[in-house]
Amino acid sequence: MDYTQDMNLASASGYCMPFEERDGNVKLTLGYGEQTHPRTGENFFHHGTDFAVNRYLLMAVADGVVTGIGSNPVHGLFLTTRYGKYEVTYAHLARAMVPFGARVRAGSLLAISGSLLHIGVKYDGEEINPIDFLAMLYGNLKMTLQQGHAGMPDFETLEMDIPTDYDDDRDEIGELMLRFYPDYLSEIGSGLYPVPERTAQSLRNIFSLSAIRNYFYETIPSLANPLGISARAMPIAAKVQNLLIGDFLNYLALRHGVFLSTTGESGKKKDLTKP
Repeated sequence: MDYTQDMNLASASGYCMPFEERDGNVKLTLGYGEQTHPRTGENFFHHGTDFAVNRYLLMAVADGVVTGIGSNPVHGLFLTTRYGKYEVTYAHLARAMVPFGARVRAGSLLAISGSLLHIGVKYDGEEINPIDFLAMLYGNLKMTLQQGHAGMPDFETLEMDIPTDYDDDRDEIGELMLRFYPDYLSEIGSGLYPVPERTAQSLRNIFSLSAIRNYFYETIPSLANPLGISARAMPIAAKVQNLLIGDFLNYLALRHGVFLSTTGESGKKKDLTKP
């Protein structure tokens, strides 16, 4: 099935590509249609497109709902999301991060890829070349940006540039998250990395105090701001962000022996001996 202009996808939350290109270039390892199998040399029809994206965060591309999660011998763990008349499947996953039936928006985290990513796309039940679909998405994303709208909206009532204790290291932390954040989420989910009790207890205390002080549902909740928080909750948001960044750095130190470049030897020893 060939893509036509009347198949353009509408999305109130904007648009997002399935993953972020870490180094500015992602290799397409196998295209759609008639192909030669890379291992057996046999000719076959490939019902999707494969990318070399080892342990990448995979996002929802628009407003949608998760309509399938399963596993089979060909594609391993897979997840299917419906966006209007489109059905998009991510396969060869390391982990699914949302449940069946979850409603998602552009940029929602769906899964973590394995050593490669297979993307399959159907429109109104008919298969199409995923590259045509991705080209349409990219065009929509660019158009929204040119019109002065963000591809993915921020919170409607809360400025997201929240100051933290790690602002001086923001760029380095961002690079580390691109590399290690999928592993961090996966190991929390599997229990390989247990979140320290002090961190969990601090989060419980923060949210309990916030509820007592009526920081939640101060404005009408929405998809962009499900807790209905406003600028009044900025100090709470900053505390939560500090805890989450700190725990991610704790994970890097304990599981990978990785530290910020600004961390001195005494700081490294302290991080490695944390309970």
